Amino acid sequence: MRVYPTFFRLAFSWMDAERAHKIGFKGIRLAHSSGAGRLLARYTAPPASLQTSAFGLTFPSPFGLAAGFDKEGHGIEALTELGFGHVEVGTITGRAQPGNEQPRLFRLIEDRAVINRMGFNNDGAAAVAPRLKSARAALQRRHPKVRPLIGVNIGKSKIVELEDAVEDYLISARSLAPAADYLVVNVSSPNTPGLRLLQNVATLRPLLTAVGEEADKAAGRHVPLLVKIAPDLSDEDIDDVARLALDLGLDGIIATNTTIGRTGLKSDSQKIEACGAGGLSGAPLKSRSLEVLRRLKDATAGQLTLVSVGGVETPQDVQDRLDAGATLVQGYTAFLYEGPFWAARINRRLAKARRAG
Repeated sequence: MRVYPTFFRLAFSWMDAERAHKIGFKGIRLAHSSGAGRLLARYTAPPASLQTSAFGLTFPSPFGLAAGFDKEGHGIEALTELGFGHVEVGTITGRAQPGNEQPRLFRLIEDRAVINRMGFNNDGAAAVAPRLKSARAALQRRHPKVRPLIGVNIGKSKIVELEDAVEDYLISARSLAPAADYLVVNVSSPNTPGLRLLQNVATLRPLLTAVGEEADKAAGRHVPLLVKIAPDLSDEDIDDVARLALDLGLDGIIATNTTIGRTGLKSDSQKIEACGAGGLSGAPLKSRSLEVLRRLKDATAGQLTLVSVGGVETPQDVQDRLDAGATLVQGYTAFLYEGPFWAARINRRLAKARRAG
């Protein structure tokens, strides 16, 4: 019997969601700094059978932590000690920004979902870059053969106009690419005004081209480049992005970000309305995220690495995404509901299934 759901109900369910997140994250980092995390890692480390190759890199597990949990690179080592094969940091912007006004994070517990309108709150690329460099070096020392990998998710600063977005992304690429194992261009958050307009192929092409060139130049090596798309794109737009990614030689696509939709929720409609605008993540996104993954697989014919995220909760969810064409799978919202041993449980079940199969 798992203890965490009861602990969550008693300790966190009544608390402001952002405050609960900060307390939980601080606890994870404290376990690392005290040395307990290293002992814990002996229990949570992914079995060797789960090693996964993607865009020229070897991941300890196909399952990783999506962007949004560690926005500024404060807890990368601590999070990998929980069993995540990779941690995607961000979203990070070229300029430091406080994000939107609070409250801006809300739980829909009945739906195992979260609504957020955080607004890319972060310290900015220049401040985050040294943290990434330090974490990458520390992971390399501890895991000289196959280490957990660091993804870096970059977005547009709120005060920057859309016509100046490319240069703003380049600021982040120059600062962050040298310490990134892979780089993600986020054009799909609903919480920065106008950002999703950048998913238009005509606008996306010069952006991705420029970021890819700048990242490789800054790092002195090829930095795998991916784009993260929204679940709210039409099927035709998904196909267009897939064709563009193939044409540009991108390394992959991450599908999907949060949704602005609110259909099919169990929570009280007044509670949902009171949360206001923002992106919905968690279990309600499961079906659409899987649909987008399958469409991308057909559209790319296996020529791109697909990373699936959205509504991933169980080991079977992860396996379903792998079977549907994903090479890597990410989760975030279920981490809040399942607790610190979530990734380790998923890894154990995946490994057990592979032994049995």
